[in-house]
Amino acid sequence: MHTPLPLFDPATVRRLEARGIEACEGDGFALMARAGKAGWRCLLKHWPQAQRIAVVCGPGNNGGDGYVLARHAHVAGRQVQVVPLAPPVSALAQRACAEYQAAGGVIVDAVGEADLIVDALFGIGLSRAPEGRAEALIAVINAHPAPVLALDVPSGIDAATGSAPGVAVRASCTLQFLARHRGLRTGAALDHCGELELATLDLPDSIFAGLAPAALGYRADALAGFFPLRPRDTHKGRNGHVLCIGGEAGSGGAILLTAQAALRSGAGLVSVATRTQHVPALLARCPEAMVHAVEDPAALEPLLARADVVAIGPGLGQGAWGRLLFAQVLACDKPRVFDAEALRLLAHAGVGLRADDVVTPHPGEAARLLGISTAELQRDRFAAAAALQAGLGCTVVLKGAGTLVQRHAAPPAVICAGNPGMATGGMGDLLTGVVAALRGQGMAAGDAALAGALLHAAAGDAAARGDGERGLLPSDLMPWLRRLANPMRR
Repeated sequence: MHTPLPLFDPATVRRLEARGIEACEGDGFALMARAGKAGWRCLLKHWPQAQRIAVVCGPGNNGGDGYVLARHAHVAGRQVQVVPLAPPVSALAQRACAEYQAAGGVIVDAVGEADLIVDALFGIGLSRAPEGRAEALIAVINAHPAPVLALDVPSGIDAATGSAPGVAVRASCTLQFLARHRGLRTGAALDHCGELELATLDLPDSIFAGLAPAALGYRADALAGFFPLRPRDTHKGRNGHVLCIGGEAGSGGAILLTAQAALRSGAGLVSVATRTQHVPALLARCPEAMVHAVEDPAALEPLLARADVVAIGPGLGQGAWGRLLFAQVLACDKPRVFDAEALRLLAHAGVGLRADDVVTPHPGEAARLLGISTAELQRDRFAAAAALQAGLGCTVVLKGAGTLVQRHAAPPAVICAGNPGMATGGMGDLLTGVVAALRGQGMAAGDAALAGALLHAAAGDAAARGDGERGLLPSDLMPWLRRLANPMRR
């Protein structure tokens, strides 16, 4: 069984550091020595041929880790240049600097020619925009042609939220110490971390006793835990009847994608309620769906009565037709998945939802629901997802780079899958259908949202693997939804 990745916030990592020092018999420098050596080993693993190494050190303990790495590189015969932001201020960093210089290491004012740059400017404590010389050094690092190894956190990235308040280092690889940082799995951080690795510094697991992770990361290999084999005597009635509502004039494709995704994700039956003009095209493209012309609430009522779960929003529009159907769904007692235009109508309605509902907003939609700007939301996606869940009372899937799933009374789940190719119209319509299908197959709202978001992202990765991310279409994911929803058979 897959175990999700425990992800920690900076406050908890500081407690781990304190316990790590205790495990080193109170010797803080011993822990720093381990971190610096782990950085050196990571460097050798990825760039064994690098001869000219520039280490940019901050004045704190992250800089101290850099001085230790620099000493190892110098002793190994590499050409090392340490570029300090400022003289070390912590006692541990001062000692690391002194040992580097005692070994013959040199300190210079600027980054010169290098095969590799090590970013040891700031650790987990920085949550504001770098200024002055720090900002200038980061700009130099980013403009340099050499790859970058970041120690613990790319400088300028907030390890708690994943945001970049100002300029931030774009690393080729980031080596985290002690624990994985939750902020490096979502938002702007994903463009700055490169490959993520972890060095536990040979400390015992007991240092984690009583410390709960701030989030849980789910990778594609977790899918097997959500999709067991079906019983041999199953039938379509056991696998849920999903009603997809949407497709205002000119937007029939959106609800078609929702219906197809629901079918490919295992729904037993799928009905579509849409405008009359879209019925022939939907039947031609997806004969497995039961497509109904719905022009008024009266025509929707019997469809709602037969459904097990309702997916509403893709292509719904903001006109009178969409508003009437939305109001009818809002009053029904079936489990619901709200997306797209339904979320805009929900923001205007200003009402809460039920615990068995799911909303799947992108950052703009989520910001509208919270009454804040998109930029403000992106500064702390974790806080935004938690606020949405508390305000609406249902499970929230906050889409975007590092999608977050916030369930009631549970740590946020981070989807560690997906790619930039999925940033195209219609991808969210697929997710709506996937989540609704999993609800119909008996998953609780939180599980359906988590498994659905992971299946959707993993399918996007699989579809992009062959032909690349650019030009990826929602329809390219359809066969992969089916394949990845059957991991036990594969």
